[in-house]
Order: sequence, then structure tokens, then C-alpha cells
Amino acid sequence: MHKLFSRANVPEFLQNRRLRGIAILTASLAILGIVLSFLMNWIFGIVILVLVGIGMLVVFNTMAEIGTDTAQYISDLSYRIQQGEQESLIRMPPGVMILGTTNQIEWINPYLQHYFDDQNVLGHPLEEVDAQLAELVDKAKPETLSTVRWHDYRLTLYVQPDFHAVYLYDITHYQLIQERYDNEKIAIGQVFLDNYDEITQSMTDQEISNLRNYVTNELSSWVQEFDMYLKQLDDDHYFILAYAKSLAAIEADKFKILDTIRESTSKQNFPLTLSIGIAYGDSNLNKLADQAQSNLDLALGRGGDQVVVKAADREARYYGGKTNPMEKRTRVRARMISQALQELMNESDQIFVQGHTQPDMDSLGACLGIRRIAKMNHKTCWIVLDAEMVHSDVQRLLDDLQDYPDVAAAIISPEDALEKATDQSMLLMVDHSRPSITISPELYHRLENRVMILDHHRRGEEFPENPLLVYIEPYASSTCELITEMFEYQSQESEPINKVEATAMLTGIFVDTKHFSLRTGTRTFDAASYLRSAGADAMKMQQYMKENVDSYLQRNHLIELVEFVNEDMAVVAGEEDQTYDPVTAAQAADDLLNMSGVDASYVITRRDDGRVGISARSLGKINVQLTMEAMGGGGHLSNAATQIADKSMAEVKQQLLDILNHTVEEANADE
Repeated sequence: MHKLFSRANVPEFLQNRRLRGIAILTASLAILGIVLSFLMNWIFGIVILVLVGIGMLVVFNTMAEIGTDTAQYISDLSYRIQQGEQESLIRMPPGVMILGTTNQIEWINPYLQHYFDDQNVLGHPLEEVDAQLAELVDKAKPETLSTVRWHDYRLTLYVQPDFHAVYLYDITHYQLIQERYDNEKIAIGQVFLDNYDEITQSMTDQEISNLRNYVTNELSSWVQEFDMYLKQLDDDHYFILAYAKSLAAIEADKFKILDTIRESTSKQNFPLTLSIGIAYGDSNLNKLADQAQSNLDLALGRGGDQVVVKAADREARYYGGKTNPMEKRTRVRARMISQALQELMNESDQIFVQGHTQPDMDSLGACLGIRRIAKMNHKTCWIVLDAEMVHSDVQRLLDDLQDYPDVAAAIISPEDALEKATDQSMLLMVDHSRPSITISPELYHRLENRVMILDHHRRGEEFPENPLLVYIEPYASSTCELITEMFEYQSQESEPINKVEATAMLTGIFVDTKHFSLRTGTRTFDAASYLRSAGADAMKMQQYMKENVDSYLQRNHLIELVEFVNEDMAVVAGEEDQTYDPVTAAQAADDLLNMSGVDASYVITRRDDGRVGISARSLGKINVQLTMEAMGGGGHLSNAATQIADKSMAEVKQQLLDILNHTVEEANADE
């Protein structure tokens, strides 16, 4: 019995604790049954002993067979698992590469081998086998999935530096599907002929028909070239439907259709310009259409002859804008704006008007003009001004205003304006449209739902969201010119503009036109004539524009530091530790244009507030507005500026030079 149940004779399956317990329990019951049988009858006990012995042999033999089968099954299963692991490593879709310590290829699986054709790669440095793949592996972030392009393949790359292992998964098929999806996203555009009405006014019906046919044919050829759809909505309005792939192509072409139509029509003595607004990046067609209209409005607000491409919540991209905006506003529009302004004033309990920070004569003159219009309509108007941030010419005007107590009393600080403002007040932003450069941003936010814009600068991407009224005319010489035209439509019984107001507004026009030499049209002289007849004093104008000796010497010093880019662009950078008045920098930029061969000038100076400012001027051939917008500023084609914080003079200068050199390279490439 002892030998039968000894551990050595127990089959291996009984080594399992559970099975061993069952066997012990069974043997114990059998022994107990045999003992009881002998106690009852020795003959009966012998019979039971024989039967139990036979049964135990049968049970143990059966369990031994089961154990053997189980062990065989487990052994086969382990073999198949190991074989599956090996086959998976060799045949699985991800490519596997093991590199040595010196970056030589020690092993690759057969799946990856076919990417190298029949090339023997084992033992060779990865740089020799494929330099592009070696560069991708070297630049890959360890243990991070990254999508890379290797020759014609798109791959997911994963590097395990601890094991010198590289994993590559071919996602070319799925990437091509993604690219096709991205390329076939819808873009919506609107094309507007800026000055169609003005040009066709003096044409015969046949000439108008020929012009319309020419433009339609040119646009049709253009859209066919880039696989787009064109639909004419009106004589001067077209609709464009395109894929994202086509949009990328026409952006690469830089919308040369603008130059084609403008140059061709100019030869016929009726220069026609186009403005285009294109929206993309949204699956909602209604939102795309609204964005396209907004982009077209932005292009027109910037003066026309340009393209604005923009998706919601992304920065706009501008193309064109190479020409000065052409005067196309009418007396009818000036009258309509004047009437709308009167209605808004009558709906307000009081009016606040403010210009941009560090106001010039055009900004303050426009504020005085709006205050006079408000008084003509029997409304209270406050001019918001920070008296500590004014230049000498504006300070001379403020000193003269002391002789006009009612005007002087209307000039208040930003803090006083915030206290006076109510929900029914209205704010007019004059000579600017960017809330970030307004005199009192706090007042703007207080009245942001009751804001009107009066400006002559090209509209930028930063713009109030819900203005009550917008009157932006980039082809006007100045904001004072726009406001002067409104006096004609005010009540003749009201108190007219006084002498100092007329002088300030005429000075604003005079300064912004550089003595009537830039951006000057017939309407400019009409406005100047009206102000002169209203009592504008030419002698006072000269006094306002006088500069002190220090400014004169600083300006000449800046001019001595001039450098040239491409021979036609002058760049000046003042000293890092020297501050300059912004007006002095602007005057230096103006003077540089008087040099022979200079078409554009850029003056970089450190301002009193610590920021670096750039004053940019041109004669119209070079668009300085686009350059300043690239550096966070804006302005006109021929008059622009920017202010940059947290950068040194050298950094700003290098940034400007990089942009100018890139512009020159692009111009040379186009030629």
C-alpha cells in the first residue's frame, strides 16, 4: 500500500496539487471502507479489498492516460505558439529592422526586404543603403509614432533605441485616401469687378458688351485651367466653386488673373480691377458662403484689386493689392452715410469719438469734425484724448483750443469717458479700425456693440465684430476729407464749423497727402476748398507743422544711417539705446523718398514705450502695407507702420530685411 501511493509512483499529473488532493481523498475513503468491512466479516473484507484494488488500478491508469494526453496537448500548443510568434515576426505587415551600435543593419524581416528589392542590406550601414531612410530614423523621436514620407511611400515610423529596433508600417493606401479627401474639400469664392459701374458710365452699349464678354471669357479660361466652376451672378459679380487642390494651385500662381485683366484693360484706357474673396475649411456650405462674402468685403475694404483667402479662425492670406485704390465713392454714398450717422446720433444719449494712440493731425481733426456734426444735431459729443501721449503739433492745436472753451471742455480723458458712458452711448473710431490701437480699449469694450468706424486706411484682419456703421474709403486722402464732405448734408441753420476746427481738419488733409502730393483726388481739393472758405488759417497750419531743432537734427541723423536693399528700398535703423519720436521717424521716411532711385523707405526706431516701431513709405510702386502686415502692422499701399514688442532693434531689422529680400526674390522669379 505504501509503495502504491508513494510520491515516486504517483503519475506526473498527480503532481498538481488539486489532483493530488483528490487522489488522497479517494484512497482515504477506500481504506476506511476496507477497515469497516474486515470489522464486520473477514471474508467480506477480503472481497472488498480485491474490488477496491481493481478499481484503484483502473482509475489511476485512466487518469495517467488523461495526464499524458494533456501534456502532449500543452506541448503541441506551446510549439504552435512559438512557431506563430516566429512566423508573425517574419511575415507580419509592419517592417522590422534591427540595427547595430554603429547603425549597420543586422537583421530585417522579409516584409521589409521587398522595399529594398534584391539589394543585400545585411551588414551595411543604413546611410549607405538608403540615406533618406537613415535621416528619417535619425530625426524620429524615440518611442513615438510619427508619419513620414519615404520615396513614394507614406509610413508610420517607430524607433526603440534600447533594442536598436526600427518599425515601419506602410500606410500609403490610407494616406492617399486622406490626401484625396483633403484635396476634394470645397472652397467657395466671390469675384467682384471693383470699378465696373464707374468705367461703364461713359461707354456705349457695344463697348459695355465687349468689356463684359472679355472679362467673362478671361475668367472662364482661368477657371478651366484650374478645374473650377464659374457662374456669373450679375454684370460685376461672379461665383466660384473649387476644390482645395485647385485653391492651392491658384495660390501658387498668385492669382495672376488680377494682373491679366488690369493690364489688358489699361491698354484700352479703362483699367478694370478685380477683388476676390475665397473661403475654405468648413463642411457647412452656408458658413462657407458667409465667410466668402466676409472675405470679399475685407478685400474691398482694403482698397480692392486683391484677393483674400481665409478660413474661419485662421489668418487671412492676401494676394495682389499692388495698385493704389481708385476713387470710386460718390456723393450719393457720402450723403447716405451722413444721414445714417445723424440717425444713429439721434438714437444715442451721447457720443464719444476717439482716434488712434499718439494721434496725428488727421486723427484729432477728424474728432473735432465729428464733434461739430454732433453739435449740429444737438447731441453731446466727447473727444477722448490722452493728453500725455501727443506730439508737438497736436499740442500746439490743443493750446489754441483753449481760446474756444466749449471745444476744450469737450476733450476728456479715457478715465472720464468710462465714467460717463452708458448703454445708450455711441463710440466713433476715426482714422483707424483696429481696437488694439485705439486710445481707450476699455471704452471700446464698454461700447463694443455701439461702434461706428470712419477711416481711410485699408481694412485689416483685426476689426470690430458688430459695428453699427462702417465708412472705410481707402481711396480718400484722409479721414478729415471724408468728414468734411458730410458737412454739406447737415442743417444749414446749425452753427457752422469754426475757424480752429477748419484749420485742424485742413492741416490733417495737408499732412496726410504730403502737401497734396500723394493720394490726392478732385474730392480732396473740393474738401480743402470748403475748409478754406470756412476760415482755415494757412499761417496757423504752418505753425502746427513746425518742428523743433531736436527733431530736425534727429531726422537728419537717421537719414545718415541709410542702407539700401535692391537699390530701390532704403532701410534705416536707429541706435538700440536711443529713443525717437514716431513723427520724427515718419518724417525721415518721407524725406528718404526724395532721394533719386528710392521707391520705398523703412525707418526703424526705438519708441518711448519700449517697443520698436517701423515707419514705411513708398511712391506707389512698392506695396509697403503688405510688408508691415507681415510684421503685425498695416496702413496704406504707400504709407504703413508697425510696432513690435519684446524684440531688439537688430532682430526687427533682420526680420524686415528677410521679408524684403524674399519679396525681391519673388519679384525676380515672376519676371
